[in-house]
Amino acid sequence: MKIISLAVLGLSALIATAPLSAKQAAEPLIVVEDRGGVSALPYYEALNLQPRTRGIQRPPVPIPQLPSTIDGEAQMLPVRSAKLTPGAVVRRVIEAPGLQPFFLIGDDEVSHAWLRHHAVSLRERNAAGLVVNVETMQGLERLRALAPGLQLWPVSADDLAERLGLRHYPVLITATGIEQ
Repeated sequence: MKIISLAVLGLSALIATAPLSAKQAAEPLIVVEDRGGVSALPYYEALNLQPRTRGIQRPPVPIPQLPSTIDGEAQMLPVRSAKLTPGAVVRRVIEAPGLQPFFLIGDDEVSHAWLRHHAVSLRERNAAGLVVNVETMQGLERLRALAPGLQLWPVSADDLAERLGLRHYPVLITATGIEQ
C-alpha cells in the first residue's frame, strides 16, 4: 500500500509541475476569489508598453542634453559641492565598463593649473567636464577658455562624490580608474 501511495504522489507532483500546453497558456485567467482592491491596469496602460519582439533592433533612446544657452547655465549658478574641495586624490582602480571618461574641476587655481596641464589628454579621451564649484558665469567662461573644445557643465556633485568615495578634485574618472 505504501508503494502505491508513493507512486501516486510522485505522479501527482509530476503532473502539477508539467509545463502548460500552448492551448492552456492562451486561455484567459479565471479569478476564483476576489478580495477587492484596485486594478493595476491603469498604471500599465500609462506606461504604453510595447510587445516584446525578438531579433528586432530598436534605435537607442536619445539622451536629453543640458541647455547650451548662456541664460540656461546662468540660472544654474552658483554651483556648490559641499563634500568636494581642491586637493590631492590618490589613484585607484575601479571597474565601470563602458563609462565615458569625465572629470571634476572647480573655479580655483588648483583646477585651473590641472586643466591647462591635462587639456590635450582630456580632449583625446573625449572626456566631459563637471564644474562642481563655480560661483559665476565669468568663472565658468574662464575655465572654458583654458581648454577650448572640452564640454564643461556646472553640476553639483555631492551625491557622485559620496558614491565614488571622493573628497577632492580635480580628478579624472574613467572605466578603469580614478586619478589626478
